[in-house]
Amino acid sequence: MLCYDLLMIKTTSVTHRNAALKDLQRIPGVGPSIASDLYGLGITAVQDLRDSDPEALYAELCVQVGQPVDRCVLYVFRCAAYFASCPDPVPEKCQWWNWKNPA
Repeated sequence: MLCYDLLMIKTTSVTHRNAALKDLQRIPGVGPSIASDLYGLGITAVQDLRDSDPEALYAELCVQVGQPVDRCVLYVFRCAAYFASCPDPVPEKCQWWNWKNPA
């Protein structure tokens, strides 16, 4: 019975992860790779990003991978936080490149 229980836990975990990744990919600019990064940061649903700090998420991702991550990921995190926080997001603001640092 123990093997069956472990299999059920693993299956449930994989199912949860796949559902979370699918949900996160609803965010404009978020594909499989960034969805996986967000999941690794504990973000399992779009609504988890509503009150998130994109800069803190980016800093934590850099720590997790042990090196600086391309700044474009920060811009996607900013866009994702906006998308999650806005009930009717402006299409222009749903493009990650519009979230770069001001020149």
